[in-house]
Amino acid sequence: MKKLLILLLFIPLLSFSQTFELTNGQSMCMIGKGMGQDATINPYANEEFSYALIENIGTVKFNIRVESIEKERREFIIKPKDIVVVKLYRNNILYFDSLTVEKAEAKIKYTINENELPPPPSPVK
Repeated sequence: MKKLLILLLFIPLLSFSQTFELTNGQSMCMIGKGMGQDATINPYANEEFSYALIENIGTVKFNIRVESIEKERREFIIKPKDIVVVKLYRNNILYFDSLTVEKAEAKIKYTINENELPPPPSPVK
């Protein structure tokens, strides 16, 4: 019983990344649309903000976009082997967009710990 309690206390401290594939111009909502519509769960969705660490683990670039309720929009192109960080405010919507018919592969992880972050990307102009 004691071991189970200790294990349950440490589970929230672990962070898991999730891997996704996009093909044929596909767009995928990662977070922000709600239960059953999001591809991932941001465990920090109720915080003022959190960070999405996004890694391109494939061989083709893809686009991510972040939209707010006010319809503000930020976009980033993620090149192969790049890792970028996007600051997500509460109620932001995060999308991954394929740019080619080739398969794009991505890994995503959410955090609120700024010590886990590489430098942020520059916005696409």
